[in-house]
Amino acid sequence: MNIAQLLAAAATTFPNRPAVSVGRHTLHSYSELQARVARLSAGLLGLAGTPRGSRVVLFMGNCPEYVEVLFALWHAGLCAVPINAKLHAREAAFILQNCDAALCLSTHETARHAATALDYCGHHLTHITVGSAAYEQLLDSAGAAQHSAHRDDLAWVFYTSGTTGRPKGAMLSHGNLHAMAQAYLCDVDALDETDALLHIGPQSHAAGLFCLAHIAKGGNQVLPASRGFDVAEMVGLINHYPKVTIFLAPTLLRRVLASPELAHLNVSHLRTVLCGAAPVYAEDVRAALAAFGLRLWNGYGQGESPCTITAMPKHLYRDDGSAGHAERLVSVGVARTGVEVRVADGAGNPLSPGEVGEILVRGDVVMSGYLNDPSATAAALQDGWLHTGDLGTFDERGFLFLKDRSKDLIISGGSNIYPREVEEVLLRCPAVEEAAVVGAPDPDWGESVVAFISVRAGMQVTSDELDELCVAHMARYKRPRRYTFIDALPKNHYGKVLKTELRALTRRNP
Repeated sequence: MNIAQLLAAAATTFPNRPAVSVGRHTLHSYSELQARVARLSAGLLGLAGTPRGSRVVLFMGNCPEYVEVLFALWHAGLCAVPINAKLHAREAAFILQNCDAALCLSTHETARHAATALDYCGHHLTHITVGSAAYEQLLDSAGAAQHSAHRDDLAWVFYTSGTTGRPKGAMLSHGNLHAMAQAYLCDVDALDETDALLHIGPQSHAAGLFCLAHIAKGGNQVLPASRGFDVAEMVGLINHYPKVTIFLAPTLLRRVLASPELAHLNVSHLRTVLCGAAPVYAEDVRAALAAFGLRLWNGYGQGESPCTITAMPKHLYRDDGSAGHAERLVSVGVARTGVEVRVADGAGNPLSPGEVGEILVRGDVVMSGYLNDPSATAAALQDGWLHTGDLGTFDERGFLFLKDRSKDLIISGGSNIYPREVEEVLLRCPAVEEAAVVGAPDPDWGESVVAFISVRAGMQVTSDELDELCVAHMARYKRPRRYTFIDALPKNHYGKVLKTELRALTRRNP
C-alpha cells in the first residue's frame, strides 16, 4: 500500500513519457524520475537520524524536485511535512518543533528563511537545500528498494492554516492518499498519459496532492519556468500542452478572469479548472463558465480530509432547466467517492434538507487525528465522524451548500446571519473586487454586520450605493450597518481571508 507504488507502476507502464517538465522542456521521463527517487530514498535513509518513520519537513517553494522529494520520502518509508514557503520563520519553527522533525529540506530561495526557523527551534537539525552539492550527493547512492508500507503508516502531515490559532498537524496515511487519488479518478477525470497538470498554486498545499492521480496514470507534471503566477505564462503553457488541468484558488481564479491575457487562451487545450480552498462566489462561477465552458470543478475539503469531501462536477453546471439550477451554481456539490457526508445538529443527529447544521464527514480519506494533540483530535473526531466546524445544508436533491464557518456566524437581534449570503450580494456590484463580512459587538443587537470592501482599480462605489444593493436583494436586518473600505483583505498564506483580523479591526475602530 505504499503510495510510492503509483510512480513505480507508471514508470513500468510509461517509461519514456514525460513525468516532470519545466515550461515547455521535459526534465525527466518516468523511468528517469523513478531511478532518481530510488537513489534519493537510499541517500535519505543513509543520513544520521532519519530512520524509517521519521518526519521530514519540506520548507520548499514550487520546484521541479518537489515530486521526486515527495516520492523518495514515501519510497523510503519516511513522512513528508510540507510547510508553505511564505510562512514567517517563527511560524515554521513551531511546526518543526511540533512534528519532531528529523530533517529539513529547502529550496535556494527558502534556504535562509529555513535556517532562521531552525535557529528559533534551538536544537540542531540536518538542513539540506535541494540542488546543492549535499543534495546531489544523496542522489549518488545506489537505489533502495521500496519500503513495504502498511496502509495506516503515516505519509503526510498537513498543518492547518491556523486562521484561529496555532496550526494543527493533520495526519494522513498511505491509505488516505490512495483513497484521495482513487476519488479523483472516479469524480474528476479519467486521466491518461497525455494529460498534464500545471502547478500554479503552492505544491505544499493539499491541492498539490492532485499530482497523485495524474502520476498514477502517467500524466506530466508541468511547472512554469517562473515558478510563480503569471497569466500570460499560464496561457502560453495551456496553449502548448494539449490536455491541461490547473488548480486555481478563488483569488487566483478572479485574477485570471480579469486578465486581458485570457483572450489568447486556446480553451480546447484546457481539460479542467480545479477550484477550492475558499468559497467560490456565484459571480465567479458565472464568469468562469463563460470563459472556460463546462470545465470548472469546484471541490470542498479540508486539510483533515484533503480536497475530498464534496464536489460540483463539471457536467452539473450545465443548465438543464431544472428548478433551482441557478441557486446550485454556488453549491459545493455532492459527496465524493468513498466519502459519507452528513449535516447534523449539536448532538450529531442528521438534519432534514433545508436545515442548517454542522457538516460531518467520514471515509477512507479522513485523517487519523492531529499530531501530538489528543484533545484537538478528540474534539474533531467523534464516533467515527470528522466534525468540520463548517455550517451547511442539503437541498432536496442532495446538493450541499456551505453557509459559513460556525465561528463566523453572526447573531443579531436573535436572528442568524450567514456572512457568505451578504458577501454574495455585495459581489454583484461591478466595482467590488472583494468583500468580507464579520460581526461586531453591538449593545442593542448583540452583534451588527460590518462589511470590508476592496474596490477594483479605477472604479468607485459608496456605502449608500452598496446599501441600496443590499436592500434590493436581501432582508433589511442582514444588511451591513457599516462599510469599511480597505486596499486588500488580509489573507493567510493559502489565500484564505483572515476574519479574525477583520474582527479585531472592528473592535479597535468601533
